[in-house]
Amino acid sequence: MLHSMTGFARDSSESPIGTLTWELRAVNHRYLDVQFKLPDELRPQEQAFRQIVAGRLKRGKVEAACHFRRQFDDATELELNRELVDVLAKRLGEIADRLDDDADVDPMDVLRWPGVIRQAEIDTGPLAEAATELLSRAVDAMAEMRASEGGRIAEMIETRCAEILTIADSVRARMPAVLEASRQKQRDRLDKFDVEADPERLEVELALIAQKLDVDEEIDRLASHVEEIRTTLAKDEPVGRRLDFLMQELNREANTLGSKSGDAETTKAAVDLKVLIEQMREQIQNIE
Repeated sequence: MLHSMTGFARDSSESPIGTLTWELRAVNHRYLDVQFKLPDELRPQEQAFRQIVAGRLKRGKVEAACHFRRQFDDATELELNRELVDVLAKRLGEIADRLDDDADVDPMDVLRWPGVIRQAEIDTGPLAEAATELLSRAVDAMAEMRASEGGRIAEMIETRCAEILTIADSVRARMPAVLEASRQKQRDRLDKFDVEADPERLEVELALIAQKLDVDEEIDRLASHVEEIRTTLAKDEPVGRRLDFLMQELNREANTLGSKSGDAETTKAAVDLKVLIEQMREQIQNIE
């Protein structure tokens, strides 16, 4: 089953100490690149979180943001840093004496000073456990989304593969007529110039032309690559790089078919093949 590299997932949970929320976003990338945005309480868990993501996702650039909104109650009351307040009060008194300013100090201004108000420390053990479980759920949801998108891409690729085989079969069926038309064209040229050609030499020249126009090998390789693509689609592992390589091989055969073209219909078939291959290649860039 194919998996897309793009996806999004969001999950939240409530606990006595606050609300946890994970947001995951993934886009295309050559390998797995996970970037975390974590609250201070969960930074020590980053490596464990990374292993959870790597256990389900193999490629893609993943942005994983965890938001923690603490619940304030009697158990998580705000603490006043009395030592710092005493220092600030002393310094404010010194400033007032120097400025001969008897204006009262607004307590809210003091409270805004960094470090005056501190939150009581919390036990990060239960918080880390809840964040780990929530991340696992979010990653599972993203993996399901990526699998769903991968299934849609697989259907598109299968449809294009069938069209490629149809075009290849039509080119193969027309080749006898193309070769005969080429032979007749050479004879007509000789008749036009009223030249008596050596029959043996003529047959040799016609055989060389037929060899240059023969595309049986290219058509056989096209069919072989399509079969390999179908086999690859059925694998339960990351196959994006292999499919990308097969697109290059298909494109090479389509180019060769175009260069050997003996008539306008074969040229058009080669162009149609390249269009189908490019459509598949664009989608495969998004495959894990």
